[in-house]
Amino acid sequence: MSEIAPLISDLAIILIAAACSTLVFKWLRQPVILGYIVAGILAGPSITFIPTISDPSSIRVWADIGVIFLLFAMGLEFSFRKLLGVGGTAITAAITIVAGMMFVGYGAGTLMGFSHMSCIFLGGMLSMSSTAIVFKAFDDMGLRGQRFTGVVLGILVVEDLVGVVLLVLLSTLAVSQQFEGAEMLGSILKLGMFLIFWSILGIYLIPTLLKRLQRLLNDEMLLIVTLGLCLGMVMIAVKAGFSSALGAFVMGSLLAETVAAERIVKLVEPVKNLFGAIFFVSVGMMIEPAMLAKYFGPIILLTLVVLIGQATFGTLGVLISGQPLRLAVRSGFSLTQVGEFAFIIATLGTTLHVTGDYLYPVIVAVSVITTFLTPYMIRAADPFCNLLERHLPARWQQALAHYASGAGTESRHNTWFRLLRRMLIPVAVYVVFCIFSEAIFFRYAAPWIRGHIPGWAGAAVNLAVILGILAPVLLLIWRHGNRSTEFRQLWNDSKFNRGPLVSLILLKGLLCIGILMSVVATLFNVASGMGFVLSLLLFAGIAFSKRLHKRSSEMAERFRENFEGNNTEELSRQPLGEEQLPFGDLHMAEFTVSTESAVAGRTLHDIDFRRRYGVSIVAIRRGNRLLQLPGGGTQLFPYDKLTVVGTDEEFRNFRRILEQQRSERRKSSREARPSTLRIVSYTLPADSALDGLTLRDAEVREHASALVLGIERAEGAVMNPPATESFHAGDTVWAVGDPHRMQAFFERTKGAETAPSVRTE
Repeated sequence: MSEIAPLISDLAIILIAAACSTLVFKWLRQPVILGYIVAGILAGPSITFIPTISDPSSIRVWADIGVIFLLFAMGLEFSFRKLLGVGGTAITAAITIVAGMMFVGYGAGTLMGFSHMSCIFLGGMLSMSSTAIVFKAFDDMGLRGQRFTGVVLGILVVEDLVGVVLLVLLSTLAVSQQFEGAEMLGSILKLGMFLIFWSILGIYLIPTLLKRLQRLLNDEMLLIVTLGLCLGMVMIAVKAGFSSALGAFVMGSLLAETVAAERIVKLVEPVKNLFGAIFFVSVGMMIEPAMLAKYFGPIILLTLVVLIGQATFGTLGVLISGQPLRLAVRSGFSLTQVGEFAFIIATLGTTLHVTGDYLYPVIVAVSVITTFLTPYMIRAADPFCNLLERHLPARWQQALAHYASGAGTESRHNTWFRLLRRMLIPVAVYVVFCIFSEAIFFRYAAPWIRGHIPGWAGAAVNLAVILGILAPVLLLIWRHGNRSTEFRQLWNDSKFNRGPLVSLILLKGLLCIGILMSVVATLFNVASGMGFVLSLLLFAGIAFSKRLHKRSSEMAERFRENFEGNNTEELSRQPLGEEQLPFGDLHMAEFTVSTESAVAGRTLHDIDFRRRYGVSIVAIRRGNRLLQLPGGGTQLFPYDKLTVVGTDEEFRNFRRILEQQRSERRKSSREARPSTLRIVSYTLPADSALDGLTLRDAEVREHASALVLGIERAEGAVMNPPATESFHAGDTVWAVGDPHRMQAFFERTKGAETAPSVRTE
């Protein structure tokens, strides 16, 4: 008898242990991730009285795949538009949290006698909150529509990006064993250029590709294409010197901007759940119960550091960004857990042998405790805020309210500021794209061309190819913002504005010439003066080429459409910008009509959302259709997505009503179960009451709740008979419906009752 491969037997043990543990934790209403970690302890080498895994190295490979798909799924939840919507708040708060927790974590590690490198890694671990835990907690607690949840999820997105940067920096620091500012800055710049380049290229190409292949992509093909793109970007990221997690996150964020994003999320979810479970189980395998008992004190201390530090720095960061006190406190208290990135950082430290063996199980134990406490911390935010409001001096509260209401108001209305932001940020992105494209071209394409076409001819071919790539982008740099509303307003307001405006255009032109000079100098090795003249001539040719202008406009339009999504998708996700809402407490949320909802099948006029619950429905997404500003006669259907404007309190009441209605719907459906449909045949007696009546006149559907499938008679069978077909005595009628009602209908006679002959199938 052949033996089972260790990989299969180990996988069986892992999944069985995970299934048993997660069922128990689900029954106890605790996070499933805790169940996975307990399953890892049970299946790991520390437990000897039950079957455990035999080859931990193979499971590590599965766990690495789990990290890839976890980060890929996080990327799919990431949206550039969402990040821009809460960008300032999210970035400010995330930087405050990471910087503060890095400092506190390093200090706590030093206090406990950890090594220098372990303290640095510990600070990185404690600074990362859990996207998965927070996302799940918000869902379970019905908070997804609250205003602060959007801020929290934006902070988590930025933290994920910072976590990727930390992985790169900590890897460099672990290898070099020293902190070099120039090297760190170089790593950050390289990472930024990598993200910008692949984001621009991906947004330009991938949504267009999926749109054109949409007719060919069933669920199976879309899953294969999606996973292929994910692993392809993983290979590119590793080849560029970054982590596989970065590549997976980047591709997920790019696919999140496509029209197939929702389908991809649903298709990838089972894959992510499987490999993610293996990853978290592998985390539990690293825990040694004896070591947990030994380091009980540090575990409790670090747990307090996370709870107090994350709540404090989170609240402070959101306050600094200009948000109200209550929103800041609720945001800070939602981030008080150690996240998945901590496990990845801990695994990195263990793999590179730069952290102590004790650090991994300690941080996992802290993660387990803080994960368990997350829902309680979220609930404690409002009482703590009430306590603050009672004890804070009135002038402090007024100062905070004034700061929150006035933050950014002046800059938002400053025309020069808006122009510079509109012009310089896209220009900087385009410049990075040009530099990265040039670097890749001269690294890979140019040597290949020179090898096949030597001399000046090869240089000319290289110039033509690189200009074909750069020329439309250089035009975008030079033209972007020159015809904007802010530019025209400043030009017309005062003659003194025209000099600086012309200078901006000239500076962009000089920037383009500088990029061309680097290309010319690399290919032809000419003097600076000659290089400038040649670059100026090339730029003049580009600037006056109508074909390039058209191509540049087409590229800009495609990029804009792909970034914003098609009109239906974009408007259905967010028909208005949050910044356009007139009152600070108003914000938008999306609710889905479930299949069991009592509102399904009713009109908006009948439900009267605005009068009863105070919310306004501004759009309904139904598949690929978008209903904007729906009228009172609009009927709701299952799976409709309602874009609703209201306050947190109104959303809370609205969700509560929906939950109550769904439970009532389920109760009523149990009380009135539909009858079972059956296919039955009846032979009509000689004195049948139906003799001579047509199907329409007999009203079979109305009186018998049946559909006639066919009629058998001596001269032949009539299949799917029309409504004008007549019944005749002796016909054998085949029908589908409620057998009890059909029998009462077809056995009717003109005289005495005669039981018809009945056959069933």
